[in-house]
Amino acid sequence: MNREKISRIAHTDHPIAAPLDDDAVRELLDRGIPHGDARVLDLGCGGGEWLLRAMAAHPHLRAEGVDISEASLTHAHDAAVGLGVQDRLVLHQQDAADFTSPHLFDLVLCVGSTHAFGGLLPTLAAARKHLAPGGRVLVGDGFWEREPSPEAVEMLGDFDDLATTTDRVIAEGWTPVHGHVSTRQELDAYEWAWTGSLAAWALDHPDDPGSAQALEAATTHRSEWLRVYRETWGFVSLVLRSS
Repeated sequence: MNREKISRIAHTDHPIAAPLDDDAVRELLDRGIPHGDARVLDLGCGGGEWLLRAMAAHPHLRAEGVDISEASLTHAHDAAVGLGVQDRLVLHQQDAADFTSPHLFDLVLCVGSTHAFGGLLPTLAAARKHLAPGGRVLVGDGFWEREPSPEAVEMLGDFDDLATTTDRVIAEGWTPVHGHVSTRQELDAYEWAWTGSLAAWALDHPDDPGSAQALEAATTHRSEWLRVYRETWGFVSLVLRSS
């Protein structure tokens, strides 16, 4: 079973691929979308959940999503058809770092996908190229709540603490106009959903050739989360405007 299928199964019960509950997602979109007929871009959109929710809430909003996964984009298209919003959604199968567009966007999202650009600050630099005057960026990334172990750094990356992360963003010419630090409940709910969905699928499909691999992935991820980074890793989502 490839990594893409594992991820798709794991997010069955938590389609937002980040530790955010529905209220937080709604608030972030409300703060990020400047007007009802905005043009929105999601760099690393996965199954398109952020865009689908934005279009459902704003009947004149137009959206574009970029992702390398054909399966994820197919899911996004099918879900858009189910919601009746497919005529307002354009999907691009390509590396988000290589995406170009003839027009600019009122909101650019990249939540949980900054690895596609090599980190938070390169992500913001890429987003700025797509941003219309007066537009906003919604970005979500990890940070260290306390000193991590070398194993945690190797596993997740070399993040900063929240204050330093915010300072670095501001130093790059951005002003935070809204932010959300994921709560322990959101962080735990995301990890339990991720590992639980994968384990449940494996138990429900014992004859599938990928069942053992899925169960092993769920077990490994759960152990890494609980033993290596649960007490040290946090997640922040920021709505930013160019200073």
